[in-house]
Amino acid sequence: MLLHRLTGYAARAEADGELPPPYYRPKRIQWILQLNEDGTSADFVSLREKPLETTAPYAYRSGTMPPPYLMVDTAQYVLALPKQSPGKPVPERAAEEGRRRRDAYADLLLAWANTAPDDPYATAVRTFVTTGVLHRLKAPQEMTAADNIALVANDNTWLHRLPSVREAWAASVRSRKSGKNAAGLCLVCGKEGELLSTIPESIKSGAIPTVGRGRDAQLVSINASAQGRGGAAQLVNTPVCERCGGRAMAALNLLLASDTNRRRATDSVTVWWTREPVDDLFDTLDTPTDAAVARLLTSLHEHPDPSTAERIDPNAYYALTLGLNNARAVVLDWLDIPVERLRNHLGAWFAHHRVYDGWNHTYRYFPLWRLALAAGRWDAKANKYAPGSAPKGLEQELLHAALTRDPVPARLLPHLLQRIRADRHVDPPRVALLRLALHSNRKDHQVTAPADRLDPTQLDPGYLCGRIFAVLEAIQYAALPDVKATIGDRFFGTAMTAPAAVIKTLRLGANAHLKRLRRDNKAAYTALSRRLAEAFTAFDPHDGIPSLLTTEQQAKFVLGYEQQRAADFAAKAAHKKNKDQAAHDAAVAKAG
Repeated sequence: MLLHRLTGYAARAEADGELPPPYYRPKRIQWILQLNEDGTSADFVSLREKPLETTAPYAYRSGTMPPPYLMVDTAQYVLALPKQSPGKPVPERAAEEGRRRRDAYADLLLAWANTAPDDPYATAVRTFVTTGVLHRLKAPQEMTAADNIALVANDNTWLHRLPSVREAWAASVRSRKSGKNAAGLCLVCGKEGELLSTIPESIKSGAIPTVGRGRDAQLVSINASAQGRGGAAQLVNTPVCERCGGRAMAALNLLLASDTNRRRATDSVTVWWTREPVDDLFDTLDTPTDAAVARLLTSLHEHPDPSTAERIDPNAYYALTLGLNNARAVVLDWLDIPVERLRNHLGAWFAHHRVYDGWNHTYRYFPLWRLALAAGRWDAKANKYAPGSAPKGLEQELLHAALTRDPVPARLLPHLLQRIRADRHVDPPRVALLRLALHSNRKDHQVTAPADRLDPTQLDPGYLCGRIFAVLEAIQYAALPDVKATIGDRFFGTAMTAPAAVIKTLRLGANAHLKRLRRDNKAAYTALSRRLAEAFTAFDPHDGIPSLLTTEQQAKFVLGYEQQRAADFAAKAAHKKNKDQAAHDAAVAKAG
């Protein structure tokens, strides 16, 4: 299924002129080897300061005698330049291997030249090889064995771009990668054809992020009998024809190189595409603009049921997440869903995590990377989250939850609460994570998420304790605006786990603050006293304030605390606006 979807994308990319030729992929060229008109001499042109990137012949090579590439290869093959450790002589075995590689490179040039005897470029290359010009070339001092060298004709024609070279290179790869006399039914296209023994192209080094050394990786690799079904190695049990195998990998590498169709994490990468062109949905997860989120929420409200939404548009959306294990790519996740179902899932993602900003009377939506970062350690001195401190793999798990409407990982809630207790830091991204973690069933559109703003009907003891703690803190702020250590700084962690003793003690201590407010700020005293009384009277008269809170109740404590604060900010903003408007009206009346 995956290879089938990739070949479908390859057909679209080819029609748009974006797909490279078979068995070509981007390479960085550090040197040009320019032939004269008849091939009797050649000169080096250095591009090391500013290497040129171009699509060039490529096929995965391994083993004890790796074969050369046609026209564009490293100095190891073009000039027999061996890898050398600084200050150490070149071992004879390495020198011998370098000569073997150069000879193989020369043979490949001649094989192409012999297929086009009347081509002047082929004639020049044939002379270049048969007269010994190639073998007499000396590497420039600054050249390294890993530098890529491209053959260029005297009129600046890049020889690897010639149609005859493309055909010869494809034929060479097919002869090496196809199974011996293997023919059969391809599982991808469903047609009879010559089958591959191995996938001819690998995933380019660096395309999949890894904490270790980057290297080329194979998407399908079965090189030991223990790995294959019935002891069969390579692609015996996965019949893929040469055309489908090459096009699928070309499409995958094209997606991995794209800035608009991929998302890189610390140790994985996700690529996505659609069967038909569509507006960029995926980008909204990391850059949630107001307009983009509004469109998704509108779509969610019009079609809240995911199964209903998918019937609107037959277009399909695909997302592939890859990791790396040595030289093998690991498929971490695969998504194949209708586009409108994805719109529903993304709309639900933003609806389920949004946070109300009381001061500005708006909702806030957060990039996925920022939500993952908020699960890390808060560095109070730097006033930011410590890089790399979030749980490993959490960003990928959140991405999966966003795309599939699955719940967030169960490990998130206890980890996040531990961070909040340790850091004593609560901010909107952490509140957003709590809303997601507390949602009991994100897949069912009839099951609502925790409220995104203050919910007076919520009678959960943890939620009520959080509201009370926020009001008590507001009372302290109002009475002592210059206080250095608030009750939040001192008691928040204890209050969110064992609230009974803390809240009762703080309630008694708040009497002195209320007395001061009644004397100095009657309006604040009235508002805060009313809020405090409303929260206390909501408790069950028989149970009262609990001594200990469960994990879920602790999360609701934090939610109640932050939503009460947001409601208080909204009330302050409204009061300030009314006061400013009254002053403005009075000034206008006086001037009139």
